Amino acid sequence: MLGIMRNILIFFFCTLAFCSNAMEKKTTFNKELFNKAKSEGKIVIVSSWIKYCSSCASQMKLLQKAKNEGKLLDIKFNNIEYFAFDVTNNEIAELFDVQYQTTLLIFKNNKEVYRSIGETTQDLIYEAIKSSI
Repeated sequence: MLGIMRNILIFFFCTLAFCSNAMEKKTTFNKELFNKAKSEGKIVIVSSWIKYCSSCASQMKLLQKAKNEGKLLDIKFNNIEYFAFDVTNNEIAELFDVQYQTTLLIFKNNKEVYRSIGETTQDLIYEAIKSSI
């Protein structure tokens, strides 16, 4: 009986932990809006995700928060556009030569200036964005 209760508790806590990291993931990338943002001189951030990836959700939360708040720690901005896409979308993945989820790209002045794979640390992501502003 004690073993069953323990297994139920483990299941409950694992489910709770997974749900707290859950986030609706959707493709927001649009080639026309991407090109427009670049032509307007905006810093453009693109990240890739896949359905089962919790680190993708963490990265997306950080990026969306930065965009929504319009600031990174001590720097305010209004010239950043953020797009996300499902890495299984071959057309978009090939456009950016992205093969893995949690790939982060930053574009400035129509050029890719930053690329990382698997980075989810807030300080490192924000530092990469700050160096592009």
